[in-house]
Amino acid sequence: MNQADEFDPELRRGAALFNAGRYFEAHEAWELIWRGAADADRTIVQGLIQAAAAMLHRERGNPRGAERLWRKARAKLESAPEIYRGLAIGELRIALERCFIWLDRPGATDEPLPALRLCA
Repeated sequence: MNQADEFDPELRRGAALFNAGRYFEAHEAWELIWRGAADADRTIVQGLIQAAAAMLHRERGNPRGAERLWRKARAKLESAPEIYRGLAIGELRIALERCFIWLDRPGATDEPLPALRLCA
């Protein structure tokens, strides 16, 4: 699935699922494209997959799993451009940082859930 006309709609479908709080489904959608992605895309898509899994663990009240996956996702998304294939990855990184601040500060769970903005 290396062609942009196939890759990008699936990437956006995963973003819509993520934004709807359907983290497992987003993870699955992105994993499908990750398997066939070119090397240049694999790291970023894997970061998105791990971010979705971290959100799922957060939702289920598993701080250890959330922290482990968030740290992996953060490392991979740090290398991504601000805008990647029409997705505002830079904004997502900031939102995820805020979302996962509760790992370092118990009780700080009032941050809004992160969203992945689609760009034109």
